[in-house]
Amino acid sequence: MKTVAVVGSQWGDEGKGKVIDYLATQADVVIRGQGGNNAGHTLVVGGKKFALRLIPSGVLNPNIVNVIGNGIVFDPKGFLEEIEMLNKDDIDTRNIKISDRAHVVFPYHKELDALAEEARGDNKIGTTKKGIGPCYMDKTERSGIRICDLMDKDIFAQKLKPQIEAKNKLATNIYGKEAMFDFETIYNEYLEYADKIRHYVADTSVIVYDAIKAGKKVLFEGAQGTLLDLDLGTYPYVTSSHPVSGGFAVGAGVGPNMIKDVVGIVKAYTTRVGEGPFVTELDNEIGEQIRQQGREFGTVTGRARRCGWFDAVIVKYAARVNGLTSISFMLLDVLTGFDKINICTAYKMGDKIINDFPASLEDLAKCEPIYEELDGWNEDITGVEKFEDLPENAKKYISRIEELVGVNVDMVSVGPNRTQTIIRKNIFC
Repeated sequence: MKTVAVVGSQWGDEGKGKVIDYLATQADVVIRGQGGNNAGHTLVVGGKKFALRLIPSGVLNPNIVNVIGNGIVFDPKGFLEEIEMLNKDDIDTRNIKISDRAHVVFPYHKELDALAEEARGDNKIGTTKKGIGPCYMDKTERSGIRICDLMDKDIFAQKLKPQIEAKNKLATNIYGKEAMFDFETIYNEYLEYADKIRHYVADTSVIVYDAIKAGKKVLFEGAQGTLLDLDLGTYPYVTSSHPVSGGFAVGAGVGPNMIKDVVGIVKAYTTRVGEGPFVTELDNEIGEQIRQQGREFGTVTGRARRCGWFDAVIVKYAARVNGLTSISFMLLDVLTGFDKINICTAYKMGDKIINDFPASLEDLAKCEPIYEELDGWNEDITGVEKFEDLPENAKKYISRIEELVGVNVDMVSVGPNRTQTIIRKNIFC
């Protein structure tokens, strides 16, 4: 069985797109199974940047089947905008499949997302206001509208009408707004989307299952990161789905025993977007230097990311809950030029030493990092092709992280391009 899941092992933005793009050159099928267009992957191929939000990263390879699985919340408008963007660059988008079981994001989801975030005031959670959370709420409430419903205009009308009525009541009675949503407008708009996406729609669970049983190489593409997981992340500052390896099987419609290897994507430092405690955050010149050198601004939102030293407590936690079999270490080149580099090996809370990531954000906010200081390096590593040719201090940095996390680093990224990747072990074996 040749199946690999790629999972973000921090708060997202670890550089998953580049690794997925690299692995996709060897894959037959790439599938996304959770989240929506609130997550962005940036790929750099031949000097050209592609910002993908919903479409799997394998789309740049014309020989790959790209699957948008049942666990996705699907924004038709956003999808078609991505298709248009790719087609302008002569990227073939015909080999994309959308699950007929995926739930659909509507304008009322986006509006209510923004209203809810505004109502939270100082307690905002940092939503991207793409309607992802409200769409998952409808899914959980069992009132959502799926792609298969959208494909039948009569069933779609039957299911949309009560949703419009309910959402207008919510807007007026809870948020004090006028009725915001018109049935005819949304119905007609989405019927047009239905016609444009119909040829992409399929039972993707069958496609993925058959590919695995046939011995094909299948890549499960993760979005966001472990600490944004609804159950296992820094709740409530999390997403509305499960970006851990266990969520991939559900979101793809196959059994968990069909995922053989789990590659954790780990940034050489730590970043976070939005609210919530961040133990190793550097709100100083060093943090700003990391931000500028790493170009740490969101693919989707453009927001500046919070930056800090590498947190081994977090990544050790991610290794445990995801069952990581390998690590891909990203953006090592960003740390070039620092005289000293710190690794957080544990937390201190009062008189206690904490080695495992706590559930309580109140406890996490009280934690201070326990650092181990290592010597940095000044050599330009962006052209290094072999691990042995990295500066000695860079190799020591990686080796120490392997010791702390308990997982081997099998890939090292030394620059944004696909070719700027050191391969220590073939992942698809």
